[in-house]
Amino acid sequence: MAVFEKRHLWLAVLAVLALALPLLVANGYYLHMMTMSFIWMIAVYGLNLFAGYTGYLSLAHAGFFAVGAYTLGILTVKVGLPFWGAFALSCAFTSLLGLAIGLVALRTKEHFFAIYTLCVGYIIYLVIDKWDSLTGGVRGFIGIPAPSDIGPLSFQTPVAQYYLVLFFLFAVIFVMYRLVYSLTGRTYIAIRNSEELALTLGISTMKNKLASFVLSVFFTSLAGALYASFIRFLGPDIAYVTVMFDFLTYLLVGGIGTLAGPVVGTLLITFLSQQLQFLQDYRMLIFGPVLTLLIIFYPHGIAGGFIRYQAKRAEARRLEREANQTAAELAASRQGRDGRYVKEG
Repeated sequence: MAVFEKRHLWLAVLAVLALALPLLVANGYYLHMMTMSFIWMIAVYGLNLFAGYTGYLSLAHAGFFAVGAYTLGILTVKVGLPFWGAFALSCAFTSLLGLAIGLVALRTKEHFFAIYTLCVGYIIYLVIDKWDSLTGGVRGFIGIPAPSDIGPLSFQTPVAQYYLVLFFLFAVIFVMYRLVYSLTGRTYIAIRNSEELALTLGISTMKNKLASFVLSVFFTSLAGALYASFIRFLGPDIAYVTVMFDFLTYLLVGGIGTLAGPVVGTLLITFLSQQLQFLQDYRMLIFGPVLTLLIIFYPHGIAGGFIRYQAKRAEARRLEREANQTAAELAASRQGRDGRYVKEG
């Protein structure tokens, strides 16, 4: 119970810090960087739901991110729909696309599934890059509007957009928390641990994998739509495989299969990237060895390693209490026997 309350205390502290950041930091660049970090976190949570909790590695999520972004741009600029209607439709369309792809992709397993989704992601990139009349091709897609007002709420300033993205991040974390600690979440974990055993328990693995995949695509498309409304310019590079591996890096560094992993990994890598800007393209000479060492010594990521360390400490304390209790019982029993022998003598 104490661990539960302590964990929630830390969550409350982090939430307060995130809410107070625009008041504490006057530099607009740092505000922009944090807003982008929150968008990446939402996308990584989508990847984490499927890869971390269901056990299937999807390499098409950068493509779904781009589909959500481009769909919002096309619906607002070319079709002329109101922003929030286009926002909802972009997430719905990408989720339906994920449903169609998942129905086929989930008939494969393990590395075959990863290869299939990698191909899907690359096809999405090619469609965006080559379909000039719809997406603008290599010239990019411009003119995407900022989020429109909702009653008295205006989202035209960077601070307002920061809080809008933060609101969606809090909503995604809340949904992830409720899902992971529900029966559905435990079903996903059972599939991750042993799909054959889950089948013997009567779990419909295909249905649950498909639901997890579509929800993860929805989260990623939500991040893409937020990205389009925040940057307001799109290029085909956002669908390229390098973005997918950025998502994987954030997740692996933070901790795959943990709720805190996307936040920890994204913030850490974003901060390090900014500190190493002066190295330009040579940054990977530092990132490569660091990531290799992290995967070797912390295969479950920073958050995952910390959780396991806490679990080991709790287990050690439990064993110590049991040993002390056993020793006390033995001492009491020995004292009782000694007293009985003295009385009989």
